Amino acid sequence: MVRAEIERPGKPQRSARIVRFAPLSRTLREMKKHRQSYVLMAPYMLLFFLFTVLPVCIAIVFSFTYFNLLEFPKWIGWHNYTRMFLEDDVFLIAVKNTFLFAGITGPISYLMCFVFAWLVNELRPKTRALMTLFFYAPSISGNVFFIWQIIFSGDRYGYVNGFLLDLGLINQPIQFLRDEHYVLWIVLLVQLWLSLGVSFLAFIAGLQTVDRSLFEAGAVDGIRNRWQELWFITLPAMRPQLLFGAVMQITSSFAVADVSTQLAGFPSVNYAAHTIVTHLEDYGTIRFEMGYASAIATVLFVVMVGANIIVQKLLKKVGD
Repeated sequence: MVRAEIERPGKPQRSARIVRFAPLSRTLREMKKHRQSYVLMAPYMLLFFLFTVLPVCIAIVFSFTYFNLLEFPKWIGWHNYTRMFLEDDVFLIAVKNTFLFAGITGPISYLMCFVFAWLVNELRPKTRALMTLFFYAPSISGNVFFIWQIIFSGDRYGYVNGFLLDLGLINQPIQFLRDEHYVLWIVLLVQLWLSLGVSFLAFIAGLQTVDRSLFEAGAVDGIRNRWQELWFITLPAMRPQLLFGAVMQITSSFAVADVSTQLAGFPSVNYAAHTIVTHLEDYGTIRFEMGYASAIATVLFVVMVGANIIVQKLLKKVGD
């Protein structure tokens, strides 16, 4: 009896240890079962770790240091972040402009990509292919900014100035790309024009893969119009493409830089079209203050991750 009472307390500990390692052993069994898939994924995962995960981790560490590429990094703690939000007025302008870009171009371009994809998907195959190329071409073209430079040129040969002069609305040409009241909205317009790219293709692909039998089943269940089909069948069926498109649009809207630099110059007049990414390029590629540039990149990374999490939660409610 005494021996039984001594051994009995040990049994729950042994069973708890077994339960604790059960998920690990189950994971190892699954990995062994699908080892061919992991072998095929290994090259990509290795490259992803070396060129994405590792640089992000290094940038986060450097953001707490003073590093000018000539001296060994010196640990300075939170100084870069306090300097960023309390002392750098240009950064605050860049934050305002970036959130303006993200708040306008992000949702509008996302909706435009889906609406145009939905309409193009209803066309005949040859017409659909032609229209897909038409909408996608601006995003894959090279330096297309010179077109907009001609349109908004500051002399009477610019298309907008010429049109306004012919109508008698203005007496002399307007320096659109050198006036802080116009340049931000012009950059926003061009960014919106360029945003019909990868997301548009993803939505076209998603619409093509929707099972047509779902519409027949929906008609039996009481769906009576195209809007109900869209909300209850089409959108839930292409959630992966919707999520991918949202990630791409968020990334592009927060990472506006080339459009601003090409049209408004670097820096733009009174920093009117300055963004977080152009501010990052200023300190990272011109001033070589890599610690401060890493802090800017870390803040931008956190903002993008937070925006993606919010969008994922919203997309989960589609079709509910």
